[in-house]
Amino acid sequence: MPTYLLDTSVIIDALNGKRGRGQLFKELLQQGHLLACCSINVTEVYAGFRSHEEARTRELLESLQYFPISRPVVRLAGLLKRDYGRNGITLATTDATLAAVTIHHELTLITDNLKHYAQGVKANVLFFDRKPASETRPTV
Repeated sequence: MPTYLLDTSVIIDALNGKRGRGQLFKELLQQGHLLACCSINVTEVYAGFRSHEEARTRELLESLQYFPISRPVVRLAGLLKRDYGRNGITLATTDATLAAVTIHHELTLITDNLKHYAQGVKANVLFFDRKPASETRPTV
């Protein structure tokens, strides 16, 4: 079964009970998939949570498989950012790093941010739009 690296927006939606993300997580786990994060996600989530959400936030993040950002990953992120930049596509460092983690560890990224990853980044990306869960259809 594949391991899914979660984009930060998807984690935040799950924490806030929005867009059926909690149900999505439950279904993926029941199917035997692993859910994962990296330091980018942890940093972004902790930057925006409110103090009364700390226990729930920590519990969710610690339940995810953690992929460290190693030298090969940051090298790949830099190369992605450089190569796409040379072709007129600007990638945020955080997005390039999530793509690099996805590529390096042969994961699939789950995101609802088509704008950040639809620009040709050669990673396995599963898109979920921002519609309610009953209307959400994944696209690859």
